[in-house]
Order: sequence, then structure tokens, then C-alpha cells
Amino acid sequence: MAEISAKVVKELRDKTGAGMMDCKKALKETEGDLSKAMEWLRQKGITGAGKKSARVAAEGLVGSYIHTGGRVGVLVEVNCETDFVGRNEAFQSLVRSVAMQIAACPNVEYVKVDDIPADFIQREKDIEMGKDDLANKPDNIKEKIVQGRIEKRLKDMSLMDQPYIKDQNITVEELVKQTIAQLGENIQVRRFVRFVLGEGIEKQESNFAEEVAAQMGANQ
Repeated sequence: MAEISAKVVKELRDKTGAGMMDCKKALKETEGDLSKAMEWLRQKGITGAGKKSARVAAEGLVGSYIHTGGRVGVLVEVNCETDFVGRNEAFQSLVRSVAMQIAACPNVEYVKVDDIPADFIQREKDIEMGKDDLANKPDNIKEKIVQGRIEKRLKDMSLMDQPYIKDQNITVEELVKQTIAQLGENIQVRRFVRFVLGEGIEKQESNFAEEVAAQMGANQ
């Protein structure tokens, strides 16, 4: 298949208001057919979501999810434009689904890749560039390999880039966009925190046999 031109991507974006990456994906899925790409975006509920993303979203919900057994818990803030939508069942369902997604993704630390600090990204690049398996590679090849590894690492840390746990064919970002199209308001996942029982506590490790021997010695 021929490469999708930037001109066609822009045309589709102008017609639908969808994001650039969504337009590229739509055109790729429909072999560059503009009309079919528009239909594909509509079916995915993405059309118009890009235009709404600039609107202020300050209402919404703080949702929670406690995983079975109480060992993992999540708090997440998801914003919409009006309290009316914040009370809508579809919006509340989205918040619950996002909270469950976070609980299921131990490597996720940020809402989106753009939130990851530049100094962290640079450190990761420096580490990758110094790895032994790249030592004998030409600089241009090394750069491409490192870029690919970094992009994968950042996506692994980004909530919006995760495959949705209830439908692996879409990402969390696409799930949010579908809800935007359904409810007609800008929706943003703002922030989250994930609690894991005992995380960060230095647990004392002991040898059972040594404990018994120590107790026996104390009792003699």
C-alpha cells in the first residue's frame, strides 16, 4: 500500500475534527480511501472529539476501584464540562472502567506520554545508548533502535496508550474519545494514584531456622 500523504491526513482531520494519529490510523485501515476513513472514524466514535478537546472541562468525578482482596486500590479524576454529564451513567461507567484499567496496569505512571518529564526521557535515552548490544552499531542505526525502544517504554508508562482491558482492539484514549462522541462534551482523564498494599515498606526478612535456634539458645 502507498504511503499516506500528509495532505490527505490534514484533509481528513479538517473534515472530521479527529486527531492526527486517529486520521492516520483510519486511512491506513481503509487503504487511503477518504470516504471510508470518515466512516471508520464515525464507527469508532472519534469524529469531532478533537474539536471538543480544547474546551474547558472542570466538572466530573473522582472515581475509585478496590481490587478483590483489597491489595490494590485506585483513585482517578476524570473531568467533563458540565455536572449534568458528570451524573450521566455513560460517563460514570467510563470513570469506573478507567479506574479498573489503572489497577490492572502496574507499569502505568502517567496519563499520557506528554506528561512524562523531559529529564526522565533523556536519562532513558542515555541508558539505552550505553547498552552493550548497541556498541558496534553505526550511529544512525543506534539512534533508530534507541528511539524505538524509548517510544515503547514511554507508551508502556502512559495510561492513554494502553489496550483497553475489556476490548483489546482499542486503547484507553480511543475509549475516552468514543464517550466524548456519545456525550458531546470534552472529557479528560486528569490524574490518578495507584495504591499497592505494602508498597515502599522495607519488610524484614528472617531465616526461620535461625529464629528457632536463637529462641532455643535464649531458653537454655
